[in-house]
Amino acid sequence: MKKFSYLLMTAMLASSFGLQAQTKTGFHILKDIPIGSSGGWDYITVDGADKRMFVSHGTQVNILSTAGDSIGVIPNTAGVHGIALIKSLGKGYTSNGRANTVSVFDLQTYKVLNDIPVGQNPDAIFYDDFSKKIITCNGRSKDATIIDPATNKVVATVALGDKPETAVSDGKGKIFVNGETTGAIIVFDATTYKEIARYKIDGGEEPTGLAIDRVTNRLFIACAGSKTMVIMNAANGKTVAKFPIGDSDGLVFDPQSKMIYAANTGGTISAVKEIAADKYEFVETIASEPSARTIGIDYTTHHLFLPAAKTEPNPNGGRPKQIPGSFHVIEVGK
Repeated sequence: MKKFSYLLMTAMLASSFGLQAQTKTGFHILKDIPIGSSGGWDYITVDGADKRMFVSHGTQVNILSTAGDSIGVIPNTAGVHGIALIKSLGKGYTSNGRANTVSVFDLQTYKVLNDIPVGQNPDAIFYDDFSKKIITCNGRSKDATIIDPATNKVVATVALGDKPETAVSDGKGKIFVNGETTGAIIVFDATTYKEIARYKIDGGEEPTGLAIDRVTNRLFIACAGSKTMVIMNAANGKTVAKFPIGDSDGLVFDPQSKMIYAANTGGTISAVKEIAADKYEFVETIASEPSARTIGIDYTTHHLFLPAAKTEPNPNGGRPKQIPGSFHVIEVGK
């Protein structure tokens, strides 16, 4: 009996170890994709179905295949931050922070169709598939601009009373916005544009990256100031879990693998697994590059893409200087 118990325990421990080993992603840097021109960057949008990616870069958007080939450029997007795609309409939208505009471009020719004035310093931009609207987060004017892509006209401006960093939709009529200054999630109605709720993020300062699991109705918030990932119940604002991460500026969620990835300045990606709506575990820290602070995901291959550049110390202090000609995109996967 004792021998059987010992064998059973050994088998259980081996099984437990095997399960733990399987939780590792196996992710590592697969390749670097060079982009020749200079300039700063922010978001990257990956269109896995058509095997292409849109990289914000200074005053333009570089379009590359996911294999690394250059496809085109969208010019004259001063201070571009984000790129949103509406494939059903064959159009894309860029948020141009310095120009206070959104550029509309053709998804086949990449030609700019027109520019739409929005709030001051538009940052994140996304398409809400519930309301069928494009939404921008305007940092300086502390509001959100609502654009009807059918007409390319602004239909509403939502005052937020805080600097919005990123926004997501639950697909059911609610928009969730990171309030960077107050450390809060602001919720407004996607059709009436009225504020519904405002949730203080527990232990989360300077929220930046934001994603949502629409199935479990959980928000995943990367907080740069407190270097914390906060998992929040989107229905009531209650904290479900918290994990220490790095100084993150971007976060993505893979709904198939249930993995959450936060890109951290300093050269790491924090990987967290959603086991259930209220159960999460920290999986591992994946190596990237020190300047890789934003992140995109290819939902077909489940690979991650992070813009980065080689840097050198700034003689005037502050953020390190980019070494000319070193801008590139890192692909991370198995």
